[in-house]
Amino acid sequence: MARAQGYDLIGDVHGCGMTLCHLLEDMDYRKVNGIYQHPKGRKVVFIGDIVDRGPNIRLALNVVRDMVEHGHAHMVMGNHEYNVLAFCTPSRPGSEHPFLREHTSRNSFIVEETMRQFEPYPQEWRDYLSWFLTLPLYQEFEHFRAVHACWDHDLISEMKGRFGRNTMDEEFLHASMNRESFEGQLVDRLTRGTALKLPDGRSITAKDGFVRHFFRTKFWEKEPEVYDDIVFQPDPLPEDIAERPISKVDRKELLYYGPDEKPLFIGHYWMKGIPGPITHNIACLDYSAVKYGRLVAYRMDDETRLDPDKFCWTRVERKED
Repeated sequence: MARAQGYDLIGDVHGCGMTLCHLLEDMDYRKVNGIYQHPKGRKVVFIGDIVDRGPNIRLALNVVRDMVEHGHAHMVMGNHEYNVLAFCTPSRPGSEHPFLREHTSRNSFIVEETMRQFEPYPQEWRDYLSWFLTLPLYQEFEHFRAVHACWDHDLISEMKGRFGRNTMDEEFLHASMNRESFEGQLVDRLTRGTALKLPDGRSITAKDGFVRHFFRTKFWEKEPEVYDDIVFQPDPLPEDIAERPISKVDRKELLYYGPDEKPLFIGHYWMKGIPGPITHNIACLDYSAVKYGRLVAYRMDDETRLDPDKFCWTRVERKED
């Protein structure tokens, strides 16, 4: 019986291009005609967020796109690819803002490093923006799934029914700027995950300095009782909220990805510590690489239960700067 295609899933790179090359080489990928590939035919699945923040964004994108376009990798869209695409796409005539994503100080700060590094390469950047628009929002393989932040069966099923594809086009991108539209809800859920509004109009000042009125939530807890059971982000909830029972209204907003589903790989969530499965069929591969954490991969074959010994990683060193 032929062995299943082997895949190596890699979490959020965020411009740590040198570390990405080291991780690929640690997994026995080698450059052939300038493109990384595996001698036994394994392929990479990038979980998105290649751009922003890090010192070698252009290198990272060159490595990833070359692998994808030559059949040695896949990539799903992260919220940072989506954001920078919207940031650089002009609005249609009559809009109150010249670009789809408003150029506020906060939005500009997030994409600042990407824009700076590509400033000497304007045509190359335009080509990347066109490429971002072709990236799938999710990927389903025979024995596993990959999405940047959250797998939502209902929204994905509706996208298949409406569009018959897993990618955007320019019309879809423009429509997604309305968060109440189907397109807006889909992109937000798949690239940013599930979130709840903090009770009582409260807010959290996160470690990055941004004030947030929502908190990210788990989508695999079957019977959570209090808000602390579902929070999934680096910043903790205020203690009095954490211990509060989940309201009936908020409980209806929670998703559930059950233990009988295919293994699912996500990024997005800034985890720390030694990489391992969240549940036997869910793994987050974002371990804060750009904050001198770990750039993490999982070496997937045909298993149905994730194996803690199949995670591998490279620490991000300050020499990446």
